[in-house]
Amino acid sequence: MTALLVFLGSAAGASLRYLADRFVRSRYPSPLPWATLAVNVAGCFALGWLVGAEPAVWALAGTGVCGGLSTYSTFGYETVALLERERYGWALANVLANVVVGVGAAALGWWIGR
Repeated sequence: MTALLVFLGSAAGASLRYLADRFVRSRYPSPLPWATLAVNVAGCFALGWLVGAEPAVWALAGTGVCGGLSTYSTFGYETVALLERERYGWALANVLANVVVGVGAAALGWWIGR
């Protein structure tokens, strides 16, 4: 049952990530990958908020939705792509924004959810 919850949640999360990426890229063209930042921050906030949730809720929403929504691999790839294009400032901004804002969002989610 847990595996099914993770599967369903990750399908929803990945679909949301795709839609967010298409929406943001079409409206806010920029060297900084705003769509990835947005989904990563949203995932961090949600995971912080879900701390202490029941196992079934954690499997569906935490592991599933947040795991499918947020993406460390895309963040890493986009940062390397910025470095390859010699956009060093943008690459640094991307790393700092994802880490600092992501941790802050997780802390805020935890604080609100406790």
